Amino acid sequence: MLAILGIIMIVVFTYLIMAKRLSPIASLTLVPVVFAVLGGFGGKLGTMIMDGLKLVAPSAALLLFAILFFGILIDAGLFDPLVEKILKIVKGDPVKIAIGTAILSLLVALDGDGTTTYMIAVSALLPLYIRIGMNPLILATVSMLSLSIMSGMTPWGGPATRAIAVMGLDASEFFIPLLPTMIGGALWVVFTGYLLGKRERRRIGIADLQHKKVDPEILSQLAAAQETMSADGGSESFKRPHLRYFNLLLVIVVMTVLVMGLLPAPALFLVGFIVALMINYPNLDLQKERIAAHANNALTVVLLVFAAGVFAGILSGTKMVDAIAQTLISIIPDPAGPLFPAIVAITSMPFTFVLSNDAYYFGVLPILAEAASAYGVSPVEIARASIMGQPVHLMSPLVASTFLLVSMVNVDISAFQRFAYKWAILTALVITCLALLTGALTLI
Repeated sequence: MLAILGIIMIVVFTYLIMAKRLSPIASLTLVPVVFAVLGGFGGKLGTMIMDGLKLVAPSAALLLFAILFFGILIDAGLFDPLVEKILKIVKGDPVKIAIGTAILSLLVALDGDGTTTYMIAVSALLPLYIRIGMNPLILATVSMLSLSIMSGMTPWGGPATRAIAVMGLDASEFFIPLLPTMIGGALWVVFTGYLLGKRERRRIGIADLQHKKVDPEILSQLAAAQETMSADGGSESFKRPHLRYFNLLLVIVVMTVLVMGLLPAPALFLVGFIVALMINYPNLDLQKERIAAHANNALTVVLLVFAAGVFAGILSGTKMVDAIAQTLISIIPDPAGPLFPAIVAITSMPFTFVLSNDAYYFGVLPILAEAASAYGVSPVEIARASIMGQPVHLMSPLVASTFLLVSMVNVDISAFQRFAYKWAILTALVITCLALLTGALTLI
């Protein structure tokens, strides 16, 4: 009965999110509460909710301070010289432009936010693509693949944060073994840019930008789009060019300490955020303004994580997850048990395409992890395996930032999917193989 109740709860939760009947935050909170009461667990509801909130509190703190940390550095213009340098280097060569797209979007995607990545990469490079006649789908595809690697694997990115939160994992334990996979995945994205750029070079050649003409109306529209999409209307008042080397050093120090595990990740990003804020904006009014500018995004995501804690706490406290896992174990052939991490990695592609990240990580992942534990597979491996399908997930129409991406490059989402699907699947398979080769995932 518990297994049936849990499955119905997950189906209802998934439907309400997919059909947009409730927001993810409301669905994550209300659905498990209702089903806990129906299952006769009303008396333990408060305890289960508090246990779930305690479970996700470190992840919520990490995500909050990481968003603010990278947001302040972007406001201060840390990535501006990189954008300018890339534009100077690539000139009219499609190969250099595609590789430059990969490098820029990989670095910007470090903040874990798809909207920021697409706004910066597309607004900086789309005029160049249009001017020389390059296919803007290359820009969209390479940017999407870059986001899937950086946001998918970093513990402050959306997918990893959900996996860490719902499984109650330590962020460093999850992330550090994935570093070789992330680096290899980033190199693969650069190589993908090279392949796509080489194909374009054969099609259109190397353009002479000084003599290449384009409709002035198109260029004016692109310029207007850039100004609209830029943070704070493109204002330069928040830029801190004289502090770029300090900000770069700060990022290097924070990432080094994170990798070495010298401080818990939430504490590290809290200190990094405070230092970045005080050095770049010593004026108290400016500090309040910069925090307020990022508060909407940060608060929404943190609320989502805490709502996930409610869902996870009730799913675990009622033993629904145990009952569903036992049912799943009973139908999985024993020889497939040791292959569980690889199975999760491969199936995460279709699962995350047809399900939102919320539905997959909060509804499906705990069940997979519980089932895997019967074969001696640790929850952290299942969490790592679950993010391997992110390149495919980011093509899904369920992803809000994907609509932003296709609208910015002025293509239809179906055209984007037809162009990008083979590269997305290939990227997911490449990072899965890298994770297996480097030991982030194991086959028992």
